[in-house]
Amino acid sequence: MELPAQPRVTRAWYVAAISADIGPTPYAITIFDVPLVLWRDGTGKVRCLVDRCPHRGVPLSDGTVVEGELQCGYHGWRFDGEGATTRIPGMKPGSPLIRCASAHPVREVQGLIWVWMAPDEVPNQEPFHFSVADKPGYTTVRRAVRMEGSLHQVVENALDVPHTGFLHAGLFRGDTPDRARKPIEVQVRRWSDGCEVEFIGEERPGGLAGRLLSPSGGELVHVDRFYLPCITEVEYRLGTEAHLMLSSACTPHSDWSTTMFAVVSVRTRLPGWLVRAAVEPVAMRILYQDAELMRRQTQHIAQFGHDRFIHTEVDLLGAQIMTLLKRAEKAGIVPRGDDPPEWEKPGTLYL
Repeated sequence: MELPAQPRVTRAWYVAAISADIGPTPYAITIFDVPLVLWRDGTGKVRCLVDRCPHRGVPLSDGTVVEGELQCGYHGWRFDGEGATTRIPGMKPGSPLIRCASAHPVREVQGLIWVWMAPDEVPNQEPFHFSVADKPGYTTVRRAVRMEGSLHQVVENALDVPHTGFLHAGLFRGDTPDRARKPIEVQVRRWSDGCEVEFIGEERPGGLAGRLLSPSGGELVHVDRFYLPCITEVEYRLGTEAHLMLSSACTPHSDWSTTMFAVVSVRTRLPGWLVRAAVEPVAMRILYQDAELMRRQTQHIAQFGHDRFIHTEVDLLGAQIMTLLKRAEKAGIVPRGDDPPEWEKPGTLYL
């Protein structure tokens, strides 16, 4: 059976790469089934064209970068960052050249390369800003993990608390038959371009990640957030001792294949080098467990031919996120999110 179609919000920013991944050679990536090629021009600025030479349709990413311009490997046509031809070998000198390759706006901020997915259009907003990724006192790690699942599937999993005590037991939380679960008040709010849930009265989670965050334990401030079209935030604060922000920008290659660009920022009493050495392996292990789960889940969705799920009161944000994605797809653009928030009636989750 075929996998069901998913909502697509294309007039928006998506991360194409981590800055360090873009060098002097063409870099290929597909977003929403559109092949793209990125490279750095003569000034070091990242450029992006549709990965198709308009002359004979071969991938431009198979070519080379010459004098800061992208040269096709088939006939040697060259293109600047705006998609204009600057050289066509064999043509009479002085012949007019043409702008025939589609260019996408690009921004390089906070160590990430963002692409606006409407070509040849002036963006109406700037990329998402990760609030603490470049603040003094924080150690930040950026990593990309490919997940064979839909955008909705990946972002819902990133913000799903109940699964952590089972899939990630020992690394983050844990569950045993004799463990006493404690009631936690949850408060959900939503607005036109996002939603969040706050967990009130939660103790520091068990597992290795929790001990790294706060060796002495204590009560957390915990908030999970989603921002259209692809951003997740999981925030933990423990007084002035520790602050952990697990953020991600999720980029859909197709309806059922997504890369999570994780941005993990930590502030603790420990020195930065020790935080990086301790946190990075744990975070990557958790992400790889999620990626394997996504792969198996997507296989089963394909076998059954649908992604109709049961939602309960402990599935806090999944349905909200899907509603936001469908509304944005229908509107054709991400709303600005300056409307007053709507609050749901407080609920209870047992953790």
